[in-house]
Amino acid sequence: MLEKAFDPFFTTKPIGHGTGLGLSMIYGFAHQVGGHVTLASTPGEGTTICLYMPRDQAAPAMVAETEVSPASAPPKGRGTVLVVEDELVVRMVVIDILEEHGYAVIEAETAAQALPHLSGQDSIDLLLTDVGLPGMNGRDLAAEARRLRPGLKVLFATGYAEGASQRSAFVGEGMDYIAKPFDLDELGQKVRALTEA
Repeated sequence: MLEKAFDPFFTTKPIGHGTGLGLSMIYGFAHQVGGHVTLASTPGEGTTICLYMPRDQAAPAMVAETEVSPASAPPKGRGTVLVVEDELVVRMVVIDILEEHGYAVIEAETAAQALPHLSGQDSIDLLLTDVGLPGMNGRDLAAEARRLRPGLKVLFATGYAEGASQRSAFVGEGMDYIAKPFDLDELGQKVRALTEA
């Protein structure tokens, strides 16, 4: 089982309790930044997961000299993203990436937690929701969000390989989707495209 732990969709959770993408997302993130992950497990004793990230070898003085000038730095994102994701690890990675790109983030684990933000006074520029949420799914949440806030931009995150015809049935104007496990740069690009459209 250890050799499958980082495979997408390998999970021992019952249906509706996570997609089995958490470790796959962590593995992908580590490799994108030049790191790696190890996993050790002993029956009856537990499991240890180690995440290794590359350390910046530049001396502090060197860092100051090589800092990117504001003119050449990528533009920071503007606006607030409501992230609805039931897998804690995936939600944390997504939130970190969005905040790193300059977005304000409101987080919710379920549609039920997201709805008060959508029906309230919170400023929300984009709904980023997992499709396979327990209870009300992401598609139904998006429909309700659009009822409450007409024209709200929506980015669906899905771990399921749905056919193009199925995707076109629920991805309309002002919407897009990203497949999990996703590339972190692609996530940033899609969020920026929707929030700046």
